[in-house]
Amino acid sequence: MPASKAQIKATQKYIKSHYDRLEMRIAKGEKEYILAHAVKHDGSLNKFLKRAVDETIDRDNRKDK
Repeated sequence: MPASKAQIKATQKYIKSHYDRLEMRIAKGEKEYILAHAVKHDGSLNKFLKRAVDETIDRDNRKDK
């Protein structure tokens, strides 16, 4: 059953109040490559990008010590 307009509006309001949004630009053609990898390993592009950021921050912080 499709979501009602009220459900969609409530979901959008929840997302807006609980999440920040980042935008990333990449060269043409790279999106499919990254997306295929993400789906294979994490199931979603968002989860893959979050993991990549977290792992990079961890690695950088270890170097700083």
